Amino acid sequence: MPETEIVTTSPFLDHLVFGLYPYIAVVVMVVGSILRYDRDQYSWKAGSSQLLRAKGMRIGSNLFHVGIILLFFTHLVGLLTPESLYHLVITTEAKQVMAMIGGGILGSITFVGMTILLVRRMTDPRIRATSKFSDILLLWLLYIQLILGLISIYYSSLHMDGSSMVALANWAQHIVTFRSGAADFIVNEPWVFKAHLFLGLTIFLIFPFTRLVHMLSVPVKYIFRSGYQIVRKRGKGY
Repeated sequence: MPETEIVTTSPFLDHLVFGLYPYIAVVVMVVGSILRYDRDQYSWKAGSSQLLRAKGMRIGSNLFHVGIILLFFTHLVGLLTPESLYHLVITTEAKQVMAMIGGGILGSITFVGMTILLVRRMTDPRIRATSKFSDILLLWLLYIQLILGLISIYYSSLHMDGSSMVALANWAQHIVTFRSGAADFIVNEPWVFKAHLFLGLTIFLIFPFTRLVHMLSVPVKYIFRSGYQIVRKRGKGY
């Protein structure tokens, strides 16, 4: 079996980045989002550029949103499901194969959508002129994060026993349950997993300062509303 490249770092740095940084990122995300909603609600929006140019927007946006949402929730379920639970229906090795295939498909869909959106934003003069620094930074960070995720599929294929997948899951489960020693699980993991985790946490950190906050305002209540009101504009002759 080929050996993967291990990036050696100091124990202090490992525990700082993978033991403490996750909590800092989440606290900033939660507190920052609350403060922004309370003090600057007019900026709480997706900031769509569709009115500036519709070409490429629909297909790029749909592919991106479908892919990224499914990737987020599959990552969430995959990382936080205990081994004892999924072993009732599937082995670790089979779960890794499913994760690699599913992640590859969803990652490719998201990659196509993000490429369309990124090229559109960077090359269209009007869209570029109305883009904030945070818009461009966020898009590039998500793009790099996606590429790291796709690269990690190759590194996962070098350990088909699922050892890296289990290590990452143990790290995540220790973090969410506030148990010590979370960083110890990924100290010896390949660089791509560490970079993927760090950049993911950084995206959580900058969440309140970007357009990502519109994710928290999904109009779910409209699905369950009991009725609606039709308003007609008064025309001439009335």
